[in-house]
Amino acid sequence: MSGRGRSYRYVGPVELKAAVRPGDGGRRIVSAADFGGWIVEQSAAELAEPFTFVVGMDGVLRLAPRRSEHVACAGGAMVLSAGEISFMREADRWTVSEVSNQSTGYCPDVSSWAEVARALDDVELRRPSGFTHALLTLLDGQVQLGGEPTARPS
Repeated sequence: MSGRGRSYRYVGPVELKAAVRPGDGGRRIVSAADFGGWIVEQSAAELAEPFTFVVGMDGVLRLAPRRSEHVACAGGAMVLSAGEISFMREADRWTVSEVSNQSTGYCPDVSSWAEVARALDDVELRRPSGFTHALLTLLDGQVQLGGEPTARPS
């Protein structure tokens, strides 16, 4: 894994993974320019909701509309993290306003934040210091809301 964190395989409904086709996957965001090109394509209605995200095994952020399945956003592959993410415009730049590890298909641990932070830093997005809404996966596979939200970006 070359210094990367824990990986997560898809554990959701098999029919959702079976529906993923070659070429499916969220938009790869590898630079600030990539993000800038992607964000201007989003409608006001889309920007009002969180987006689906994954961090692929290559450490690259992938984004898709909220109603997209994480497994489709990941192209069916394993991930380093997954969840939902929202953006807001602050002065002359975009920032991450909220981010969670909410993905019942991958169930990433809160420790996957390090991979999310790295992917956001790579594309020069201001971000919070941790998941603003963190879910904890329990040993029995159940998910619960974890801890207090972290501070928003300043």
